[in-house]
Order: sequence, then C-alpha cells, then structure tokens
Amino acid sequence: MNGAVRSALEAAARLGPYFTWQPHENRTGWRPMADLLDPQVMAERVTAGQQVLIRMSGLSGDDISDRVVASTMFLGLAARLVSPLLAAAALTGVVPVADPARLWWQPVDGGPMPIAYDPLDAAAGDAAPELTRTAINGLVAPVLEVFRSRFVVSRQVLWGNVASALGGAAGMIADHAGDPAAAGRAATIVDGMLTAAPLMGTAALHRPDPGRARWFLVRRNCCLYYRIPGGGTCGDCVLTPDHVRRQQWQAVLNR
Repeated sequence: MNGAVRSALEAAARLGPYFTWQPHENRTGWRPMADLLDPQVMAERVTAGQQVLIRMSGLSGDDISDRVVASTMFLGLAARLVSPLLAAAALTGVVPVADPARLWWQPVDGGPMPIAYDPLDAAAGDAAPELTRTAINGLVAPVLEVFRSRFVVSRQVLWGNVASALGGAAGMIADHAGDPAAAGRAATIVDGMLTAAPLMGTAALHRPDPGRARWFLVRRNCCLYYRIPGGGTCGDCVLTPDHVRRQQWQAVLNR
C-alpha cells in the first residue's frame, strides 16, 4: 500500500466517522463498490432508509416518498465518498486516487456507511482537478446515475447534493481540525471543484468573516428533505431565507 495514502486517510479519519475509510484487512462482510451500481441494491438501501425514517418520525410510507429518501440517502452516501478524500488532501497534501475497484462497503440500517479500501495510489496533480477527475467523475458520477434513473431524481438536485457534501466536509474540517491552514486548503479545493463540470453552477462558497478561516456553502437547489413533514430546510439550501442563513453562520462563528 502507498504508505503516504494510508497515513493521509488515517489523518482524515481522526475527524470522525464520515471521514473514515478503513484498510480492507478483514474481508468478512464487505461488498464490492460495484454493487452500488445495481439498481436493485440501491432500491433495497432506499427502502431500508425509508423504514428507518418511518420508525423515527412516526410518519407513514405515504408521507415519505422513496424519491425524497433516495435524494437524502444519496447526499449521505456522497458525503461518505468525498469527505475522506477532501480531508486527506487538506490535512496532508496527499490526494488518494479513489479507484472503485479497490473500494468496499457494508450495508447498515443507519449512520455512516462503512467503507474500506485496498491499496490506493496517490494522485500527482493539484487536488481540485484530481479530485474532480477521480472522486467526482470516476467514483461518484456512476452512483449518481443509478439514483437518477432508478428514482427519477434530477441531475441538478443530485449534483447539488454532491456540492453540499463537499461544503459540509470543508466546514467540519474548519471546525474540528484545529488548523486554519487546513481549513483554507479545504475551501480552496472545494472552490476549485465548483468551477469545473459537473459541479459548476451547483453552489458557491461564502466567507462572512474575512478574519476567520471558515467558509459556508450555499447551494442553488434543494435536496428535497423539506418535503418530509417537519423536515424543514438545511442551512445551505436555496430555500433557507438569507437572514436565517446569516444567523446560522454567526452562531457557528461564535462557538
């Protein structure tokens, strides 16, 4: 295994479960990443997620459509696929090449999906274009197309979910890494990814306090979670009123 990649992913994992990929050493119970390209597998995962939401909310299946669940589940999955890579690059400068053939996953009813990796290479180029090439186009895009076709969710919404996942990861790096330089690198990488297809036009980063290494993403569409009764809107959602959004930003900055 590329030792630098493993060290970079270990550094990312210290930020929490959404940033954790683990070495694929115990082979029991892991499924190849290619399984996530099977529409039937994705339908089973969305059904499982819908049942969790029904139990947690007390709502019925009629209140929680599989299309809305699919969008929100894809957002969570996108976060699991991009957050460790962004953190590795921001914290260490090493950009792991996310080869789907070397990645594994485990089904769980709730919480972050476990992901494991076989030996991975490091990219040689700059982080933003390399992550766009490998993580976005190579890893995320094929999974996105399964969600789009199976659940009839628009590409605009789904790519907005990917942008939201990146923005959330950059915010977590800024809040928990304890390193303003890493926060700045994360924001620079995400900003670069947002200027290139397929993420171009999906969202933008804002820095309300020039003296603080904390950026906030605002997307130009919605993940559809508000369509679940009582769901509301996320902080980065286009539907969140600007004054409410700025109050939320200030609350984060005041912590």
